Amino acid sequence: MIYWTSIEVDEWKVTLAATKTGLSYVGIAEDSVLHMKEWIGKHYAEELLEDTAELTLYIKEIEQYLLRRKNELSSLPLDLQGTSFQLQVWRVLQQIPYNETKTYSEIAEQLDRPTAVRAVASAIGRNPVLIAVPCHRVIAKDGSLSGYRDGVKQKRKLLQIEKHL
Repeated sequence: MIYWTSIEVDEWKVTLAATKTGLSYVGIAEDSVLHMKEWIGKHYAEELLEDTAELTLYIKEIEQYLLRRKNELSSLPLDLQGTSFQLQVWRVLQQIPYNETKTYSEIAEQLDRPTAVRAVASAIGRNPVLIAVPCHRVIAKDGSLSGYRDGVKQKRKLLQIEKHL
């Protein structure tokens, strides 16, 4: 069974999904429920059930982060589904400290794959658990925000949160 819910925190609308193992999806776009259902359908065979109570731990942590009362979500259990390369990239993202950024090139270098910048960017774009795996902390070499699964505007807002805690 995969449990899901949508919550509102300030101006944020957040969609969450989790298995008994851990958090499997976080979205912050207007159409996150649709995206979550598509993601879950592609990566899990379990049934979806809307159940806010089952997600209490995750809701509290994400609320605290978005309200600038907590600066890390590293203690949350995750249930990530992806290729071995994607999982490697997502592990590296989890090591980027709060209020710091890295470039796609730096991530590729860290993986000892300096020519794999596009593959790194693609893996980052497929990160299913925004905020918990902080892909918003990855920027272009020229300092621009570049892409973000749920929109560059959302990425900018997340980076602004981290500067004000």
